[in-house]
Amino acid sequence: MTATELGRVLIVDDEILIRQGIKHYLNWENEGFTIVGEASNGQEALELIEATNPHIIVTDIVMPVMDGEQLTRIVKQKFPQIEVIVLSSFGDFEYVRSTFQSGVVDYILKPTLDSESLLRVLKNAVSRIPSLNLVDQQVENLLSIEQILNKLISGYIVETPEFKKITTEFSHKRFCLLGTNLKMGKAELSKGIFEKLKFALRELNYTVHFEDHVLLVNGDDFTKLIEIVQKLSESKSGIGFVLTEEFEDISLLGKIYKDELLILLSYRYYFSNYPLLRKSDLPNPAPKCKNFNLDGFTSDFKRKHFNSAFGYLQEHVKKLSTCYTTDVHEYKDFFGNIIFNITILLSNMEYNVKELEQSRYLYLKSIEESRSAQEAIEILEEFIYEAKQAIFSIQQQPENVHIKKILDYIHDHFAEPLTLTDVAQYFHFNPSYLSSYFSTHTHEGFNEYLNKVRIEEASKFLMQGTETISEISVKVGYSDHSYFCKVFKKIKGLSPSQFRRKQYMR
Repeated sequence: MTATELGRVLIVDDEILIRQGIKHYLNWENEGFTIVGEASNGQEALELIEATNPHIIVTDIVMPVMDGEQLTRIVKQKFPQIEVIVLSSFGDFEYVRSTFQSGVVDYILKPTLDSESLLRVLKNAVSRIPSLNLVDQQVENLLSIEQILNKLISGYIVETPEFKKITTEFSHKRFCLLGTNLKMGKAELSKGIFEKLKFALRELNYTVHFEDHVLLVNGDDFTKLIEIVQKLSESKSGIGFVLTEEFEDISLLGKIYKDELLILLSYRYYFSNYPLLRKSDLPNPAPKCKNFNLDGFTSDFKRKHFNSAFGYLQEHVKKLSTCYTTDVHEYKDFFGNIIFNITILLSNMEYNVKELEQSRYLYLKSIEESRSAQEAIEILEEFIYEAKQAIFSIQQQPENVHIKKILDYIHDHFAEPLTLTDVAQYFHFNPSYLSSYFSTHTHEGFNEYLNKVRIEEASKFLMQGTETISEISVKVGYSDHSYFCKVFKKIKGLSPSQFRRKQYMR
């Protein structure tokens, strides 16, 4: 089904890959539609509406800055002629119901999204728009150069007449794609920057086409392009660009966009100090990072070895930030999880974390909205500073100094045949009193704590893989090999040999 007037569609989703997936589901022009813009949140969408004048908005529900529920409400108030289609997950039912109250025409469940369901809801929306008179006719001649290029970017094979139309547009042999992280900022700023770039490049005899956050540049030599982009990035704070390698076959546009440009844009998160990021700038091979030892970190925390725990965390984050192939959401999730875990640990250890708990969600939100790895690290450092303030405020009390000395002693002597009586004699405590004192301050018994320290140390030796399990059991304070294996499995959920094999498989 095609149209005398193509239905203009604006896609709104904070995931660029989701937006690209939607664009791939249909041959939009052949079905009577054209995608006039993309936005990563509701605020960007509102800025694009007047410029693109869409008939239909397809929007996600859960997004940063402004979600789909708020966007729908504002759109139906200010632009009642625009039809809204909502994308949602199974768990978003209450949000979807509220958007229907605001006047959405239909919704699509993301897990079941396919071309048939998408086309169905689009036609449902069109049936409510009088200006769109759908008829069966060919509209290839109506397509502009930008629309044909957009079909190529979306992965479609264009027809021969369309291909001839775009080949006559370009007088040079080579192409490249220039992208920017401005899609994360205001849409109007992105558009203004690219308009200036287009003008400057055309003055230098480049052929340029603009699509959302991407410039397709056609030329024979891209030296001047690189110079202009680097100067622009250096003069505008917070702006960064990526540039693909050169290619000659315009039919490869979709592949270059997906396999090079989008990947480079995701890598920009780790290379925010580069004004222009290219494939040749990437370290090869990409660094690989070890898994974070959460058990060891938690053990240090519970023993109040905070400097050791925070030092290990900061060193891990520093290394993780060099692993640029790490999915950005996975990277941010690690930061969020560690902030959550630290707050819970301190609360369980009876530190006063009321203010920390109140600010925790601001830290989590800031991490989620961070635009670079360096920005995320700075946010984490602020959280660590505040956590240390909560620790310091109580750590100087005599009771806490005493328990810290006891825990340090256990950590230094765990490999010896250590008993509660031994420790009590060393610190001049009655053994019964020490047992009560210890469990009150650590929320676990002496033997339970000692076993955890020993098993954590054993885990480190097992990961190194240089000693036998029997040798390790003796080294961490167990004279009975069978008892060591029993305790290890109880704490780790795996036998020592299974634990070692699991490390080798990573």
